[in-house]
Order: sequence, then C-alpha cells, then structure tokens
Amino acid sequence: MKPFYKKRIFITGTQQTNLEQARGRLILIGIFFMVAYVLVVARAADLSIIQSFSNNINEESIYNGSTIKKDFKVRADIVDRNGVILARSLKTSSLFADAVLVRDPVMVTKDLQKIFPSLPYGPTLQKLQSQKRFVWLKRNITPEEQSKILYLGHPGLDFKEEMNRVYPQGALAAHLVGANGIDGQGLAGLESSFDGLLSKSNKPLELTLDVRLQHVLKREILTTINKFKAKGGAGIVMDVETGEVLAAVSLPDYDPYNFKNVKDNQKFNRFSQGVYELGSAFKVFSTAAMLEKTNSNMGQSFDVREPITIGRFKIRDYHPEKRRLSLPEVFIHSSNIGSAMMGRSVGTDDLKDFYEDIGLLSAPDFEISEVGNPLIPNPWNEVSTLTASFGHGIAVSPLQLISATSSIVNGGVLVKPKIIKSLEVKKRKEAAFRVVSPETSHRMRQLLRLVVTQGTGSKADVSGYIVGGKTGTAEKPGRGGYDREKLISSFIGVFPMDKPQYAVFVMVDEPQGTKATYGYATGGWVGAPTVQRIISSMVSILNIPPSGEKQKFEGSLMRYVKTKEQLIGEQKIATH
Repeated sequence: MKPFYKKRIFITGTQQTNLEQARGRLILIGIFFMVAYVLVVARAADLSIIQSFSNNINEESIYNGSTIKKDFKVRADIVDRNGVILARSLKTSSLFADAVLVRDPVMVTKDLQKIFPSLPYGPTLQKLQSQKRFVWLKRNITPEEQSKILYLGHPGLDFKEEMNRVYPQGALAAHLVGANGIDGQGLAGLESSFDGLLSKSNKPLELTLDVRLQHVLKREILTTINKFKAKGGAGIVMDVETGEVLAAVSLPDYDPYNFKNVKDNQKFNRFSQGVYELGSAFKVFSTAAMLEKTNSNMGQSFDVREPITIGRFKIRDYHPEKRRLSLPEVFIHSSNIGSAMMGRSVGTDDLKDFYEDIGLLSAPDFEISEVGNPLIPNPWNEVSTLTASFGHGIAVSPLQLISATSSIVNGGVLVKPKIIKSLEVKKRKEAAFRVVSPETSHRMRQLLRLVVTQGTGSKADVSGYIVGGKTGTAEKPGRGGYDREKLISSFIGVFPMDKPQYAVFVMVDEPQGTKATYGYATGGWVGAPTVQRIISSMVSILNIPPSGEKQKFEGSLMRYVKTKEQLIGEQKIATH
C-alpha cells in the first residue's frame, strides 16, 4: 500500500469550478481591502498635510491683509534712568475662530461670554455664524482665560500668539510713556513719537525719568488735589544743569491698557501740552530782565502805594504794602505794581526779547508730540509789557516755566528740557547760550531764597536745606473776563540755592480754600507746601546731605528788606 503523501488526488470538474470561484473571491476581497487602505492613507495625507497647508496659506493671507503680521517683531523696552521697565512687549495668546467648524454658534457665544463678560453678544454671534475661515474674537488673553476656553472643547476655536505691550508701572508715567494700539502701533507719548525706533531697535529706550521721584511727585500732587478739591494738577522735577526731566506728572491720568476708552480730560497733558497764565511766577523773569538789562541795584525802590492806571486797565496788588518797596521787597511781597514798573523800565522790546531768549514765546523742543504753543499778546503793546511782567496776559506750559527758571538759576546758561537719556550726560559749557550773567543769576538765587525765608513761600522751606522759590496765583480767563473763583495756584522751587541742582514745579487747577487755609487757595497755601513735601522726600531718596546755614545765603540782601519789627517800630514813630 502506497503512503498517503504519494497518493494522487483526483478532483472532479464540479470541484475544480468551485475552487476557482473561491480563489477569485479571495483575490477580489484582497483588492477591495487594498483600495480601501490606499483611500484611507490618501485621506489621512489630505487632512494632515494638504489641507493643513491650505489652511496655513489661508490664515497667512488673512494676516497679510490686516495690520498684524504673523512674525510680529518684538518692540523695544522703555526704561527709566535706573533701568526700571516702563514698557515691554510680551508674547500672549489671542482667540480666533474658524466659523465653518463652529457647530453651535449660540452656545459658543454664551460660553465665551461667561469667560469674557465684556464680549458683545450680537457681534460675536454674527462672527461665529458667518462661515468665515478666520475671525478675531478676543485679543491678548491671559493664560487662565486660555485654559478656560480649552476646557470648553468647542471645535473651531483656536489661538494665535502675538506680542502684547505691558506697562509694569501702570498709569504712573502715562503722559510721558504713552500707549499702544491693539496692533502694536504707538498712539501717544513716547510710544508714538518714537514708534519707528521702538519697532526696529533691540535696545531699550532709556529715559531721564526716575521712577522713585515720579512716585513722590504723583503722590504729593494727588494729595493736594484731593485736599483742595481741585480739578487737576501737574508737576515737574528737573535737573537745572542739564534740563533732564526727572519726573513729570499730569493729573488726572489714564490707564495705558485701556487707551481707547480714556476721556479727553485724562489724555490731556497738563505739564507740556496745556498752557496757563501762571501769575507771579513770571516775576522771576521780569526781575532778572531788570537786573540784566538796566543798571538797577538792590537798593532801588518803587512807590507801590497807588495802583497803576493805563487806559481802562488798573494794576493792583493782592496784598498791598502801601509804602515804597525796595527791589527785593517787590519780589518778596510779590507786588504786581512794582513788577509792572520793572517791566516799564526794561522796555517793551527788551522784555519781549528776553522772554524769547529764555524760551517763553515759542513751543519747546521736547521728545513727545503733546507740546503746546504759548499764548502771547498780539499785538504786544505797552499794556502787554506791564501785565506780562507779573504773568498776566501770557500763557505758557509748566515745562516752559521750569526750563526758563532753571536757565536763570544755574549760572545763566540756557537749558532745554529733555526726557531721552544720552549715552553721556553732557554738562553745560561756557560756549552755550547765555541768558543772564553769573552775577544776575546769583542775585536771583538770593531773591528766591528770601521769598521762602521772608515772603510768600515760607511753607516751602525744608530744614537743613537752602530752598528758594516763587509763588504763583492767577485767575483763569473766561467769558466776560477773569473769574476770581477759579485759580491756577503754583510754586516753583529750587534747591540747594547756594549751588542749584534741582527745580520742582507744582501747579494745581482750581483749588478750593479750606478751613485750615482760612479759605485761601493761593500758591503760598497750595503749591508751596506740596513742593516742601516733595523736596523732603527727594533728599532722602537721592541721599542729599543737608546744606547747613552757618552763613545765611541771602544775608547780604537783608539790609534792603524791612522786617516786621522794623515796620511796627516805624508805625509807632509815625503815630507819635
């Protein structure tokens, strides 16, 4: 018997046919699965590569058509003189939607409103049902907000990374630093005036500003505004040698993160854009012109017992002394009549030229665009000369006033305000433009000191430091003339007077007298105490040692000033 494996198997015709049919079916099924596999692979490639590329092209075209670029360049920092960050660009996420993929626009809109209560319902719903492949929903969201959106799990919502401008100091230096728009463009302040540089440079824009002094200046002016229920205020701290602005405040200010909703009153820059009649602070300039342009000496006297009448105008003193005053006494007691007489002695052309030389008759060159033009008399006649001598009928910005004062007290060399820090601090040179002689500058420093020790600025004195200054009080012009109830009260302070280094100016808009000030809201009651508090903080922050007064700086002028005791004695003699 043959082994089984050697046996031949014979298949009949019917069996052969069935076998061939089975083999054909297996081949057909194999081909089907192969085709299906190819289709799946092709579809996967289409979804992961081709459509992704198409979507990227579509999104790229959307970005190119808007003001946002996909590769948004980092905007340069803005820092203070010590490197403290005032503005910086950080990477944040922004929410957009592919409306084609949004299944339930109503539900998605309601869920987004729970995360962003300020998101408008109607416009958002309109975007989500628009069938557009790319619509912005919310720009520059926080990581926490992004996490909440991801948790919702709605198809069609996605994120794009952008550069967002942040301001670590908030509103502290808003009117200087400025603000950015949603698409990164500068809208105000340095962000606007240096928009091109900040967009292209990798180096920080370094300012002369000192954040520590900025905090002090804002705090003290805000305290004064609240105390006197004022409308607003402004202040500046300047280096009198270089013109560097160390601090500058305009109140009310604004939140740079919400610039589009800021009111005009908040946007308005009071320290460089606003121009005001600053009253008796102008006597610094008319007195300096008198000493520089004429042969006057400190013993010269002025009869201020009667008002000056010129045409239909009368010039009076706020607190009349009703006696002859020496030149220092005119300055100390802030006599409008005496200052007008000084202006007349100087002459119209010379006084106007002097004001022009110290930068009072034209807008200052400053690094931000918010700079106001002064309002000057036109035509400038004799009446204008008399009134401009005591700050009436001429309006300038606080920035102009502090710059002009710095030029008078620093030895007589013109300084221009600056907020951008140079690589090297350039000190004054004798070749610089001289506005007054060193002798006139010295005399003016003595007079400013006398205002604090003997006159209207006594509340600005700081123990151990030789502070000088000048009060300013002016009625605001309105319909039908000047309003006595609406004042601009100010004080310009300088220290130390033996070798001036810093000038501090404070202006308060429409302060209201209080019981503690006996109803007064003048510069001596409002501005001087504010400057005193600012200087007291400055000397601690900057570690400035006391000046000491072993030999009084203003001593040589005291022989031209009658003390209260002397005046009382003279009255007794006159009575007898």
